[in-house]
Amino acid sequence: MKKILVVEDDLILNKTLCYNLRNSGYQVNSANTAGAAVKEAGAAHFDLVVLDVNLPDGSGFDLCRRIKAANPAPAVIFLTARDMEEDMLSGFELGADDYVTKPFPISVLQKKIEILLQKNSHRTTDEIYDDGVLYINFSETSATLSGIPITFTATEYRILRLMTANSGIVLTRQVLLEKLWDVNENFVDEHALTSAISRIRSKLEKSGGQYIKTVYGMGYMWIGGLKK
Repeated sequence: MKKILVVEDDLILNKTLCYNLRNSGYQVNSANTAGAAVKEAGAAHFDLVVLDVNLPDGSGFDLCRRIKAANPAPAVIFLTARDMEEDMLSGFELGADDYVTKPFPISVLQKKIEILLQKNSHRTTDEIYDDGVLYINFSETSATLSGIPITFTATEYRILRLMTANSGIVLTRQVLLEKLWDVNENFVDEHALTSAISRIRSKLEKSGGQYIKTVYGMGYMWIGGLKK
């Protein structure tokens, strides 16, 4: 289920947007101040942010900059009562994907959201893993767990990419070793593989979820944060 964050200080509009988006099948969180939005964005990863330009405790432009600095993946749609060209350009320069001027039909915003989420889904499938708790951007070699940055080595990223791309499939140690032999012929042996998987587990599973299952006599399987 796609996750959307609605940041709008007009409480009636905020509730109306959330109601309609939830009815369209999205998981929706909301905030009516920049401060509350920062907390929401830090606690979970969203696929799209609907962001009012004018907030009571700050600028939507500044908030967009903070959100994109922490995680560039979410699409952003600005809501504004102004249709000035310089405002639109400022939003696009910060990484916004679209701009909607108030008042607007809810159906139009919903269609824009649907199109943006479809586009982002096709673009990020191979580069991003996101289960709502663990977020990995393979192209930027960055990751967070429950919003907290975590660091992986190059070998660990390669293991993670192989495993997340084959979720639910047992990968034998032999297959992993063959796939991890990179173009520069940097050799990964049995001991290095075992150590790397152990380090990945220690970083990911301290919060109680299990991400990697050992299939004894065979290899490993990515199970994506199931509760132990």
